[in-house]
Amino acid sequence: METKKIGFIGAGNMATALIGGLLSDGDVKPEDIVVSDTSDSRLTELESQFGIQSCCENDKCVAGADVVVICVKPQIMAEICREVSETVKNKQPLIISVAAGITTKNLNNWLGEKTAIVRAMPNTPALIKTGAAGLFANNKVTQEQKDVAEKILRAVGVVLWAEDEKHMDYITALSGSGPAYFFRMMESLEIAAQELGLGKDAAHILTLQTALGAAKLAMESSDSISELRNKVTSPGGTTEKGLAAMNLANVDDMFKKTLQAASDRAEELSNEFGEK
Repeated sequence: METKKIGFIGAGNMATALIGGLLSDGDVKPEDIVVSDTSDSRLTELESQFGIQSCCENDKCVAGADVVVICVKPQIMAEICREVSETVKNKQPLIISVAAGITTKNLNNWLGEKTAIVRAMPNTPALIKTGAAGLFANNKVTQEQKDVAEKILRAVGVVLWAEDEKHMDYITALSGSGPAYFFRMMESLEIAAQELGLGKDAAHILTLQTALGAAKLAMESSDSISELRNKVTSPGGTTEKGLAAMNLANVDDMFKKTLQAASDRAEELSNEFGEK
């Protein structure tokens, strides 16, 4: 990637993951990254960990950047954007927003209609460079800027572009919130195994390794997930009986309701914290 000055507003886990990924790839140098945050102690930690620059003023962070990644909660996105809007209008950097539910229309209202904006929805496995992110660009974003945004998010995992901005709510529901669903399933399996009589440590280790192995096999196999499931399921065997119990509990409907609820909440966040 051609050297770009990258500013991060917000120094939380996602900013930390992205900074770490970019620096480990070697395409970006520490001196090309600046981070702003309200927490002096957090900024000191990132300076020590990565050798990057930091500042307490968001305007200063934007003024020196070609790309600004805003890693804050939806609740304060409007406040942050209005704070830096004049600097954004003068500098015209690419803005990458990772706030769930906040639309490009809202962001353009706060930052200026000419602002190039990419919405990004990464997830927490980005912390170990196995994330999954959905991206959507407004019509001000050039192909070069799309390439830059993709490079930044690819530093911590896989990236998919959404053609319709509404799909960002669905991506938020599936991959953004998805790790928690898998953790919940793993939690349930672990508890159930212990209730059958398996020891706590054994239940934990076997649950984690089974989840890892299933995901890795699905990623590396040319078979569909359904085909992989069928290969494990011998007629009249233990797996068949277990799956029958899952089907009786209507697991498909459960996950449909899960994703719908999360998607609806993403839309609510837009209505709640976006421009009315």
